[in-house]
Amino acid sequence: MASDNNQRKMPKFNFFWMYGLMALFLLSMYWMTRDADVAQEVSWTQFEKIVNDHGVQSITVYTNKDYLEAVLTDSAAKALTKQPKPADSPLLAETRPTNKVSAQIPSPDKFSDKAEEWNQSGAFTGEIKYDKADDYSMLLWSFGPIILLVALYFLMYRRMSGGGAGGGIFSVGKSKARLFDKDNDHKVTFQDVAGLAEAKVEIAEIVDFLKNPKHYTELGGKIPKGALLVGPPGTGKTLLAKAVAGEADVPFFSMSGSDFVEMFVGVGASRVRDLFRQAKEKAPCIVFIDEIDAVGRARGNKSNLGGNDERESTLNQLLTEMDGFGSNSGVIILAATNRADILDKALLRAGRFDRQIYVELPELSDRKEIFQVHLRNVKTDGSVELDLLARQTPGFSGADIANVCNEAALIAARHKKQAVQRQDFMDAIDRIVGGLEKRSKVITEEERHSIAVHEAGHATVSWHLRYGDPLIKVTIVPRGKALGAAWYLPEERQIEPKQALLDKICSLMAGRVAEDMFLGFIDTGALNDLERATKIAYAMVTYYGMSDKLPNISYYDTSGESYGFTKPYSEDRAQTIDKEVQAIIDSQYERARLILSQYEAGHHALADLLQQREVIYTEDAERIFGPRQWKSRTEEIVKDKHEEASLNDDNITVTPPPFEEND
Repeated sequence: MASDNNQRKMPKFNFFWMYGLMALFLLSMYWMTRDADVAQEVSWTQFEKIVNDHGVQSITVYTNKDYLEAVLTDSAAKALTKQPKPADSPLLAETRPTNKVSAQIPSPDKFSDKAEEWNQSGAFTGEIKYDKADDYSMLLWSFGPIILLVALYFLMYRRMSGGGAGGGIFSVGKSKARLFDKDNDHKVTFQDVAGLAEAKVEIAEIVDFLKNPKHYTELGGKIPKGALLVGPPGTGKTLLAKAVAGEADVPFFSMSGSDFVEMFVGVGASRVRDLFRQAKEKAPCIVFIDEIDAVGRARGNKSNLGGNDERESTLNQLLTEMDGFGSNSGVIILAATNRADILDKALLRAGRFDRQIYVELPELSDRKEIFQVHLRNVKTDGSVELDLLARQTPGFSGADIANVCNEAALIAARHKKQAVQRQDFMDAIDRIVGGLEKRSKVITEEERHSIAVHEAGHATVSWHLRYGDPLIKVTIVPRGKALGAAWYLPEERQIEPKQALLDKICSLMAGRVAEDMFLGFIDTGALNDLERATKIAYAMVTYYGMSDKLPNISYYDTSGESYGFTKPYSEDRAQTIDKEVQAIIDSQYERARLILSQYEAGHHALADLLQQREVIYTEDAERIFGPRQWKSRTEEIVKDKHEEASLNDDNITVTPPPFEEND
């Protein structure tokens, strides 16, 4: 065990160590050559003159190289430094004085005769040594740095060309797709994908074609070349693709659209070619490109500052590979995006993406199935009812529901519970939609009264409207950025009638109307209400053709390209649009005023109760105003569940999110 621990603690080799070693080597060479005396090369005639001037202290003769090194006196060294240097002299010899010189000798025998002559004349009587020069050390100091640089270059080349860990710039054109096959342990199947019944039918047909191609080819059918999954974020497009990888017994390549895009020119197109080359080798197979809008945006006429757009080059290569002159038989392309409106039309045509599969937000039955999938590993008690949870989460995507289940489990664990209860799910929905409660936020009594009046205005008007969303909960406890919030349970309608939009604007304006009527002033708390009401009014006039003066006209652009800096209508028409929007908002403002005037006593009772308890529910409004004249099936189910609990229990919170009022 001890040896295993020591092996784990061994440091891993880092390529940057080579840079450190090279730097230490060069620094050591610099300091060694700086501290050591560098011998300046002189001619034999100059050396004889220095000896005759009594400027030499000792001489070392290298017999195998026929040259010598001599140590000079201080006066001789200074005199030599003042002399002009030849053009080919070393840099250190030119810039720094030295007390060593070297010179070539005629031969060792002739040098011995000359040394005897100097000794007799008294010019040099010092020590003379005979030695042999070390060839290897000279080669090391001369060629060592060059050898080190060459070795470092080959190491860098090997690393950048993919030989080292991580690859490099020479492998930048390779595809980054991950390959999944039948040997993978972690698989997602269609059983793990709840809801999406229609989408699974079309996807399952592609998988079945790959498993049993003869069943289709005998009738003359051809396998679809591509399928595009389109839908809002979090609806399960990527999960559906993972299920295809788990169900099909063929190789599955997965990558993101952003993996094609790089700063280097031509890299994206090269990666597309490499991806399809690998796919053809593994055919039949499936290639999944997530977030294809990163590379498949519509090509425009803009010149991009005169340069070639790398993204467009990548798209062109993708179009060619999907349906060009080359054959891609057996390669099916799956792609996912939530921005199908910005994709290039050439990418969407038949022959490339033969099918567009819409993955919409889950319906009531789909949400129930999704809850069943995510609650498999969650320990719950008998109070949790899937039908109620599904009805209280309209507009939730699959990712939102998964988050609700996880958040409920965390809340139950935080309170040391043995199982996740229904109240934990209600608190989780509150937490996700509105944010965390901030009871510590300092709010004056005047502000609390203003918030209560405002929220009671919303609740009163919405309670008496035909298409008003059923009230579930109103609170004046700060949550997230909101000082007060109201939760409603809207009808899941596929088509909104005009009166439903007008009722929605009327209920949104009710908070501002209540402030003006019962407080005598208005404040900034209605910002979110005014913003949403204005957007609905403009949509009615410019998109849905619901204006009296501008009927049956729509300026909505389904292509997603919008109209740029120009408007598709004149200035006179723009003034008419503004007047119509203002007229709609003014009429609903007065309508809300009439409703509040009629039910003023009920509003005051609701506001007082809200200020006392901080939270009120459907039962409180029904006790004050009486039963609603118009009820939906969802509202009746929620009401039945509430009647099972005490009205004064502060733990009862039913909180569908879509129309929270941020005041």
